[in-house]
Amino acid sequence: MLILTLSFLLFFAIAAHGQDVLKSEAGDAPGKGSLSELTWLTGYWKGTGLGGECDELWMPAADNSMIGIFRLMKDGKLNFSEYMIMEESEGTVTLKLKHFGRDLTPWEDKDKWVTFNLIKINEKTAYFNGITYHMNGEELVIKLNLRSKDNEWTEEFRFTKGNLN
Repeated sequence: MLILTLSFLLFFAIAAHGQDVLKSEAGDAPGKGSLSELTWLTGYWKGTGLGGECDELWMPAADNSMIGIFRLMKDGKLNFSEYMIMEESEGTVTLKLKHFGRDLTPWEDKDKWVTFNLIKINEKTAYFNGITYHMNGEELVIKLNLRSKDNEWTEEFRFTKGNLN
């Protein structure tokens, strides 16, 4: 009985961990949601991720969009930055972003974005296809699925509210 109970708990621990970042299937309709459900994301956030120090800033919604910027610093040097937009349209929210090198050289083509469709919003957690934003008390936790040619993993970013001064 003890082995059965431990196996059951282990199964749910693995299942719960696997739900940190959700994925949708090709052809799935995007989830319903609005920017008004994401006001908790607004502000300046300082934290860690990708082996460095990170900053993320989300401006309040205006004209059905929230604009954000991100930067990664490693060893005191800018590694890369991102320009992000969350757009509300037809009852859903889409997250789009572009990466830029230290010299502002774009990683993506001029008319291409990395796009994450909304899956669902639960109180202070927003699940997009491959990325999750979650408020854990006063901490913002972002989990992002990443993959290289040979590997797939989830990167975790942990932020607290920062001060722009």
